[in-house]
Amino acid sequence: MNKKKLIVSTILLLVMWHVASLILNKNILPSPLKVVPHLLSIFNSKLIIHIFYSFSRIIFGILFGIAIGWPMGIIVGYFKKADDYISPIIYFIYPIPKIALLPIFMLLFGLGEFTKIFIIFLIVLFQIIVNIRDCIKDLDPTLYYPLNALGSKDSQIIQHILIPASLPSLFSSVRISLGTSIAILFFSETFGTTYGLGYFIMDSMLRINYVEMYSGIVVLSLLGLFLFILIDIISNKYLKWQ
Repeated sequence: MNKKKLIVSTILLLVMWHVASLILNKNILPSPLKVVPHLLSIFNSKLIIHIFYSFSRIIFGILFGIAIGWPMGIIVGYFKKADDYISPIIYFIYPIPKIALLPIFMLLFGLGEFTKIFIIFLIVLFQIIVNIRDCIKDLDPTLYYPLNALGSKDSQIIQHILIPASLPSLFSSVRISLGTSIAILFFSETFGTTYGLGYFIMDSMLRINYVEMYSGIVVLSLLGLFLFILIDIISNKYLKWQ
């Protein structure tokens, strides 16, 4: 991500925010001149623990989703029998909004950390499986012929062709699911917890502390930005061949 463009975009956003606050002239939309200093003043004392909890939940959800979704997507895309049996199940569950499943998971598993991480895991999991499956199926079969002629096993084809070929789709899937994951995380953190940015934002709103509420929203946005940048850095490292 270009640093200069990022700085210019940030300044433009802050200017638009400030102008909007002047036009509305209401406490419900405080100026960034109030929010940013307040954010800096409470960062270490209040926000850091909420950031830690939200960051941990989303990272664990993403990592578990990759660990299971990536190999499953390759298996379903490469082996026809796996595709015949597993794909109908995937496409039956995939369209269901995962937020609709949150009440069920809360009843089954309670309001603890597992439920919050599991709902993010599901979002990432199905996005990765579907994209990786389609990526593998779109590969030219002639890529396998030299290895087949040499008597290579399926495990060797997966290691040397399918895993490298599926990396771009993997990173794209994580990027696509990240925005939805953050939105679901915010919603799930308003239930059964006193830690997390979702809780911090809603608690500030209920206390009619709008400056603090917007401070939480800004931090949540920055968390998402950081994760997108992190994904870009990792993808640039492993996709130099593109």
